[in-house]
Amino acid sequence: MDFKLSDEAKLIQQTAREFAEKEIYPVSAEHDELAKWPSEIIQKARGLGFTTVTVPEAYGGAGLRVFDNILVTEQLCWGCLGIGPVVTANTLASEILVQANKEQKEKYFGRMVAGEFGCYAVTEPGAGSDVAGLTTTAIKRGEEYVLNGSKIWISGAPHATFMVVLAKTDQNGGHRGLTWFLVEKDTPGLEVGNLIPKLGQKASHAAEVFFSDVVVPESARVGEEGDGFLFAMNAFDGSRPWVASYALGLMQRCLDLSLKYAKERITFGKPIITNQAISHKLAEMKIRLEASRLLVYKAAKVVDEGKRNTIEASCAKAFACDSAMWVATEAVQIYGGYGYSKEFPVEKLFRDAKVLQIYEGTSEIQRNIIARELADQ
Repeated sequence: MDFKLSDEAKLIQQTAREFAEKEIYPVSAEHDELAKWPSEIIQKARGLGFTTVTVPEAYGGAGLRVFDNILVTEQLCWGCLGIGPVVTANTLASEILVQANKEQKEKYFGRMVAGEFGCYAVTEPGAGSDVAGLTTTAIKRGEEYVLNGSKIWISGAPHATFMVVLAKTDQNGGHRGLTWFLVEKDTPGLEVGNLIPKLGQKASHAAEVFFSDVVVPESARVGEEGDGFLFAMNAFDGSRPWVASYALGLMQRCLDLSLKYAKERITFGKPIITNQAISHKLAEMKIRLEASRLLVYKAAKVVDEGKRNTIEASCAKAFACDSAMWVATEAVQIYGGYGYSKEFPVEKLFRDAKVLQIYEGTSEIQRNIIARELADQ
């Protein structure tokens, strides 16, 4: 498989890196300290098309591939793992909207292009990895549906103008009883809770969402009743390589900082990079970064070719995100006591890294998926 970048892809990558260096990296610590939503950065990124990378051209977006999206996101997350994912966060809602009807696409993709944000509401207090265990219901009543239940850890919920919501339309249908709905933020009965205090990625806000007799028209349903699980699995094929690209950006940043520090830090009269214990950590960082990048690129390429990439996406997500946590931990170790201080940047990277192993399918769930796929071969 050829991963050589075209001139267009190189330009996309370079533009994203320059944006990260100029607009994101300098304010990363401030946004983390204040848990500040990056509104101004999002607007600047919108002008470059970064907020609608995967929105089809027919609806005003860039219409780029999953591969192009990960090139952009990797560089933005090099700048900050709290800000970078927010800039390209419409990717999740887009992965469901591509499976919607023409009228829904025209309306909601158009709103994204105009600068609005749509969030992706799946996880619940009692159901994360177990999607079939969702308890939010959507009961048909004439030509309407009534939604009741709650969601948690919904990224961007306080700032979204609409949501794609997964709910049960058949209480006894298991994963075959799930259906997606497009729900306006200002619909009566919908309430967004307070921000959830987080260990890391603080610029990316997450909150609970409550549905109390929320009435939506039948036209808000995406696909047919029962299509929800299939649509979600299809979405993961594109979203998991995208989330894994967060890890690439973080690992590259950790390596850059650790290498610079190891060359400058003097102990016992010489730079610590001359110590094998330190140099081997740097070498292992590079190994894991390059291996992760190849896995992520392959997963993106496969789905862009119109092929099923379930096993490739899970391999990329598990390995890259586990590696990111290891790399961030070792970055702190290389910095020693300074690595544990908020005055140095690797402390933030360590905090930002952990959730990579949890959201968009935990590392354990990815291994379950890989094992299932192997068993079915």
